[in-house]
Amino acid sequence: MAPPHRQAGRVARFAGPFPPLRGSVALGVVAMAAVAAATRWRLLLVLSAAGLGVTGAPQPPNILLLLMDDMGWGDLGVYGEPSRETPNLDRMAAEGMLFPNFYTANPLCSPSRAALLTGRLPIRSGFYTTNGHARNAYTPQEIVGGIPDSELLLPELLKEAGYTSKIVGKWHLGHRPQFHPLKHGFDEWFGSPNCHFGPYDNKARPNIPVYRDWEMVGRFYEEFPINLKTGEANLTQIYLQEALDFIKRQQAAHRPFFLHWAIDATHAPVYASRPFLGTSQRGRYGDAVREIDDSVGKILHLLRDLSIAENTFVFFTSDNGAALISAPRQGGSNGPFLCGKQTTFEGGMREPAIAWWPGHIPASQVSHQLGSIMDLFTTSLSLAGLEPPRDRAIDGLDLLPTMLQGRLTDRPVFYYRGNTLMAVTRGQYKAHFWTWTNSWEEFRAWISAPGRTCRGSPPTRRRSTPSCRWSSTWDETPGRGSPSALPAPSTWTHFARSPRLSGSTRRPWSLDSPSSMCATGRSWRIPNNCTTGEARVSCSAAGKSWPHKASRPMKVQPGEPVLKQASSPWGTEAATCRAYREAKVVGS
Repeated sequence: MAPPHRQAGRVARFAGPFPPLRGSVALGVVAMAAVAAATRWRLLLVLSAAGLGVTGAPQPPNILLLLMDDMGWGDLGVYGEPSRETPNLDRMAAEGMLFPNFYTANPLCSPSRAALLTGRLPIRSGFYTTNGHARNAYTPQEIVGGIPDSELLLPELLKEAGYTSKIVGKWHLGHRPQFHPLKHGFDEWFGSPNCHFGPYDNKARPNIPVYRDWEMVGRFYEEFPINLKTGEANLTQIYLQEALDFIKRQQAAHRPFFLHWAIDATHAPVYASRPFLGTSQRGRYGDAVREIDDSVGKILHLLRDLSIAENTFVFFTSDNGAALISAPRQGGSNGPFLCGKQTTFEGGMREPAIAWWPGHIPASQVSHQLGSIMDLFTTSLSLAGLEPPRDRAIDGLDLLPTMLQGRLTDRPVFYYRGNTLMAVTRGQYKAHFWTWTNSWEEFRAWISAPGRTCRGSPPTRRRSTPSCRWSSTWDETPGRGSPSALPAPSTWTHFARSPRLSGSTRRPWSLDSPSSMCATGRSWRIPNNCTTGEARVSCSAAGKSWPHKASRPMKVQPGEPVLKQASSPWGTEAATCRAYREAKVVGS
């Protein structure tokens, strides 16, 4: 007999320690719930009309979640990365919907993955560490805990709709038998319970194992070699083949499937297979991104070849921001945003996000909906015709009304690190409660937090780290942390985002003119629909790219020309430059 927590009914409501929504906001939530219900049933009718459910209930769409590891907001060409080395992901965005304001639930690997699969903030599930104030929450081998059995994970709930589920790659929710993915709803697994750390001496600490379902089939650096000197490893190709084979088998069996493709090539130590090594202008990290882009292209191509693209929902995102402490060779770009992994500034929490569902999600759209990785839980259940569990608080929203109808839902985004609420975003405003990321004791002792430098600290106690800076594509800007009281709402700094179209979250977009950050693309002028503000210019010439030194930052008015010639590190020469309006946030 199932335990009590798995026998509970279901409800669509927000519960928890936060005050209930009132007035127009509450009415909006009720309205959106109604829209979601209507959308779900309309979807079932469309699928039935297409002949996908000739015997009984219509078959729900397949669900494919592509979760990257430590990939930054600025790592894709569609988000303005100057080298433009992600043609398949850029095309995926052109054929679907781009989310420039999409957030993780925690700036670290394990809690963000728990949030995706439970639809809940890590503070609710208890999947965070308390060993030190708001410190790391990933699970090294010495930590024997894992995802609580009381949590209901997405694959377990999708079984009710007949889904077969597989996870490929990094699990990271516990490595003891009781935390095994197949104990929590997945039917298949190929990957590792942890990241590819190592190599170890197999005495004090063994190398990380790799599993196929319940069987250990090898270990990293042994049966699955990773050359730390050259960066060569075939893991991404192995993970790609696992995904392709699973899709083919499920299509042949006419079963709906859920595939959680959680690869870790962009997590240090970064790796790529031999055909991709040395092919990127961005070094080894760029090689890994290029191989990921190629793999995503092959997955989408297979969906089209099998004629199931229009019945497969695909979403691409990352677990947290780029790990700038590993940059530039082993870390990515968070675009114009401050800091990265381990911090609750925008660079650590804002993620690349692309939704793709041909025939359902209109092409070339940009949605300014505030999204969260937890929304993938609720949205996936909605796609399957299911409702979230009613016996617990669910923090994820159903994004189907946003993706299918262009609706906008007002919602807060909570920035937690460990057990501490660091900041809150509501609408176009962000309030920082606490901008430091270590304990009061360390702060008073002038010990810097991860990626932060104590301003005014004694030289002998100063400890600066590189993880809180502008990412390598942009200029370095040292940050400083300080405890801060919540300011009055009237003093909150406004987000400098692209203007929203009246009555809709959609904005037309093409490969040549990304609109999310007001990039000039082929133009030499700041677009007139960008508000006045500071701009950053990124230039490229002779196959290399660099941040234009004369623009740190430069004041640019709408319609004002940007330099046509830039001084590169290799001399003054004609260069292609793109300008970006800097997103200005309190403390970010």
